[in-house]
Amino acid sequence: MANILIVDDSRTSRRILRSILEEDGHVIVGEATNGQEGFEQYMSLKPDIVTMDITMPVMTGVEALKKIIEADSNAKVVMVSAAGQQHNMLEAVQSGAADFISKPFDVDTIKNMVKKIVG
Repeated sequence: MANILIVDDSRTSRRILRSILEEDGHVIVGEATNGQEGFEQYMSLKPDIVTMDITMPVMTGVEALKKIIEADSNAKVVMVSAAGQQHNMLEAVQSGAADFISKPFDVDTIKNMVKKIVG
C-alpha cells in the first residue's frame, strides 16, 4: 500500500487514477491541478509516489518533477503523458522520473508500476 499524490489539470484523469489506485488498496493523500500545487503538496504531504501529468498550467510536470527531485532525491515521481510527448518523456526520465504511464490509462499497467516502485 502506498500514499499517492495525483497531479493533473484534468479532473477526469484524476478521478480515473484515484479509482484505479484506491481499488488496488492505495491511499490518495492529495490532488493538485498544476505543477506548482503539486510541488507544494509534495513538500507538505511527503507521499510515497506522485503521479505527475506533463502538460499543465502555471508549472509543467517536468518543471515540478525537477523541483521535487531537487528537494528530495529519493522522490518517486511517475510521469503521465498523452500520446506524442516522447520529447518531454525523455527530459522527464533524465530529470529523475521513476517511471511513466500513458493516457488512456491501462489498469494493469498502473497497478504493476506502483507495485514495482513500492517493492
